[in-house]
Amino acid sequence: MENIKTLLFELSKRVTVGNICEAADYAETELSKFCECSRQGNSIIGRFKGKGDYTLLLDAHIDEVAMIVTNVDENGFLTVAKCGGLDIRALPSRPVTVHGKEKITAVFCSTPPHLSTSEREFKEISEIKLDTMLGTRAKEIISVGDYVTYSATPVSLKNNRVSGKSLDDRAGVACLLEIARRLSGKELPFNVTILLSDSEELGLRGAKTAAFKINPDEAVAVDVSFGDGPDISSDECGKLGDGAMIGICPSLDSGIYKKLLKIAKENNIKYQTEVMSESTGTNADVISVTRCGVRTGLISIPLRNMHTETEVVDISDIASVCDILEKYILSGGVADA
Repeated sequence: MENIKTLLFELSKRVTVGNICEAADYAETELSKFCECSRQGNSIIGRFKGKGDYTLLLDAHIDEVAMIVTNVDENGFLTVAKCGGLDIRALPSRPVTVHGKEKITAVFCSTPPHLSTSEREFKEISEIKLDTMLGTRAKEIISVGDYVTYSATPVSLKNNRVSGKSLDDRAGVACLLEIARRLSGKELPFNVTILLSDSEELGLRGAKTAAFKINPDEAVAVDVSFGDGPDISSDECGKLGDGAMIGICPSLDSGIYKKLLKIAKENNIKYQTEVMSESTGTNADVISVTRCGVRTGLISIPLRNMHTETEVVDISDIASVCDILEKYILSGGVADA
């Protein structure tokens, strides 16, 4: 599990949004140690050659939620818009990084409770200004269209847990990089393509275009899902430390999720199920309908505090995803089903 944790920390520390490719560049460097890689925008495609022409696609998204500057005023305060589903309740008083001509640490403004007449609830992110501390110099360094990202540094917690920014879905990326290491040098029953896709947070865009190019025969998306916590019903989340969340949904291939469940049970790998009613809200949705359709499964990692700077995952859950997927691949997936 230590290798997974190291990968996760290195990925979390870096940024990938828009034209900023730090995490994508790092992931490509790591993946290229084990297979041939190419780029499609910020998406990274790694290919393992196996027997025959059948191809399994494994996907995890490399991008993150962020913000974009929409206004810089004369006093150095910024207005921003969301790039993805940010939780604006968590923003007041938080430090962030503005990616201007140079990186600037700024802070979301917060009215002291002594001066506030009520507990204000912001409806739009544009209502919360960002203080750059630059005053009139702000416009020299920051422009409309510059990106703003969380500043959090990943930290270790108790019981195999870690906290940081962008663990959605760097946890999935770390998993697929570990899978690549495990597959390296092994004889594979079919071709395996690893896709670290861009722009999932902006509407599943990277996986949609890359899956069309790859044209796989089957696919498994690896993402995060809601982890347990106060005021969250156990029916709506997974439990941290209870293993991989195997997706069951009408839009997912039943043959894939039944085999994932069978592998987990037969090998005593910790798992839990995640039942969804219509669609999954992940890249599995667009991969499954690419071209003439692709048999697609989903396996997720429970995560707390989604889309904040303090997301939390359990490394043992990521390891269980790796264990299930490794055995799924080496057993032939559903190629003959």
